[in-house]
Amino acid sequence: METKLKIAIQKSGRLSESSLKLLKECGIEFDNGLNKLKAEAFNFPLEVFFLRDDDIPQYVEDGVADIGIVGENVMLEKNKSIKLIDKLGFGKCRLSIAIPKDQKYQSLKDFNGKRFATSYPNILGDYLKKNKIKAEIQEISGSVEIAPGIGLADAICDLVSSGSTLFTNGLKEVEVVLKSESVLIANKKLKKEQQEILNKLLFRINAVRKSKNTKYILLNAPNNKLETICKILPGMKSPTIIPLAEKGWSSVHSVVEENQFWEIIEKLKSNGAQGILVVPIEKMIL
Repeated sequence: METKLKIAIQKSGRLSESSLKLLKECGIEFDNGLNKLKAEAFNFPLEVFFLRDDDIPQYVEDGVADIGIVGENVMLEKNKSIKLIDKLGFGKCRLSIAIPKDQKYQSLKDFNGKRFATSYPNILGDYLKKNKIKAEIQEISGSVEIAPGIGLADAICDLVSSGSTLFTNGLKEVEVVLKSESVLIANKKLKKEQQEILNKLLFRINAVRKSKNTKYILLNAPNNKLETICKILPGMKSPTIIPLAEKGWSSVHSVVEENQFWEIIEKLKSNGAQGILVVPIEKMIL
């Protein structure tokens, strides 16, 4: 019987769509039809379980799933005996403390003796303890934002992306407890065969992630400027240079990091580069 790696992802919610997209960008094909709880990949030894995000760490710890994609906030809050494999870069948010927007705020000391409402009592409790704040924590599972308005709490600790939900509920963000993103977690006792499949999956994931952070650029440059332009464009090893039909000119091909992109383009133009073409990279194998 063929060994398969079992992965748990969110059935619905903040990370569901991005998790599915990542697997499909890795070339893994499966049928995730409506209300399916389990799917088998057609072209990779992988089984996909669609679960509630809060349940994923437990399933991975128990070995029902070998690996899982979950929010870092959930992983830390559940505090299960699992292994963090990698941060995946999507689903970024922050776990923050918020108070009514008409209240003045000076420092964390303002929360001594106050009441918090949160779905993350463990993370918040550790944060308050670390900062020597003594406060009451009321755990609630949903609609945390309304707690101050109905007198249940003085402040809340909840996930924030844009802050629009806080604003709508008359709250303002005053402290960031945790910056979170999607993470890949694994059972601590994977068998050798499962680890080998995981290594192959990680190879694909890294190729996809690397491509998202880079751009392929092509440009025309005068030959007397090639040395300077090559220093601006190191690429993976060095730029590719191809002579053009027009004498004294060459075509230069390279790869640049997304976070350096505009700075590099400006330098290229100031050094005589023309006809700069930027192309997205689908996969990048190093």
